[in-house]
Amino acid sequence: MNPDSTGSTKAKLRQLYRERRLQHLPAAEAGMQAAALALAEHRQDEQRLGLYWPLKGEADLRQLAEHPCLRDHLALPRVAGGHLRYRQWQPGAALSPDDTGIPAPEHGPDLEASALGLLLAPALAFDQRGFRLGYGGGWFDRLRSDPQWQAIPALTVLPAACLVAELPREPWDVPFAGWLDEQGIHWLQAV
Repeated sequence: MNPDSTGSTKAKLRQLYRERRLQHLPAAEAGMQAAALALAEHRQDEQRLGLYWPLKGEADLRQLAEHPCLRDHLALPRVAGGHLRYRQWQPGAALSPDDTGIPAPEHGPDLEASALGLLLAPALAFDQRGFRLGYGGGWFDRLRSDPQWQAIPALTVLPAACLVAELPREPWDVPFAGWLDEQGIHWLQAV
């Protein structure tokens, strides 16, 4: 498949799965939140959980900040200067739009990969090989192309209706370890 047709195909898939996710999210979100809380309850380390600030159509997992074992162990991404990095986050902390316009921690140092134990990333679609269809910015792929960040387990977050057998992929796409949906956590391989 040539790059032009792959880009065209991905654009069509993004539109299709954005609509599908929006349609299925109201029925799936409570289950996704419960799965994320169950994941939090099994944490036994001091590393941070990398969340995301939810956009329209994405599951809102910010209530994880209310869980006692996570209250001081959360991080949000901030895109600045062409790079996605994570910063510590607590509800009420100052946020400002990052370079993509998404609210992100305004202050504090960028965290090293070793400070995070798990990343949760929104997705439009996800396939059985571990590849995520995102919005096309490539932020997570660039971050996770670094071996230190690739070593951090990462799950996509999306309704089960957005799972597919196979998505088109680019040579730079970095697979995820699994996904979180309304039915629970699904690891592609034991972690």
